[in-house]
Amino acid sequence: MAEERDAQESPYQSVILDREPVELYKILKFEGLAMSGAEAKQLIDQGLVSVNDQVELRRRRKILNHDLIELGNVRLKMVLPPDG
Repeated sequence: MAEERDAQESPYQSVILDREPVELYKILKFEGLAMSGAEAKQLIDQGLVSVNDQVELRRRRKILNHDLIELGNVRLKMVLPPDG
C-alpha cells in the first residue's frame, strides 16, 4: 500500500528533449539533480540512478524519448516534442 501511495505522490515530470540521444549524466546535470557533471557521474557510480526501472551504472547511457529516469523520489520522463 505504501508503494502505491508513493507512486501517486511522485508522478513523472516530463523533460522535453531537443535531440536524442542525450547522455544520462548530462540529463542529471541539466535538470538540477546534480550540481556538476562530476557529481552526476558519482551518483550514477553509486547506483542511485535508475533508467526504466533498472539501476544504471553507465554514465554515458544514451537516453531516448520515453525513457524514465529516477533518482531518489525524483522521477523524470523524457519526451521529444511532436513534429510541428
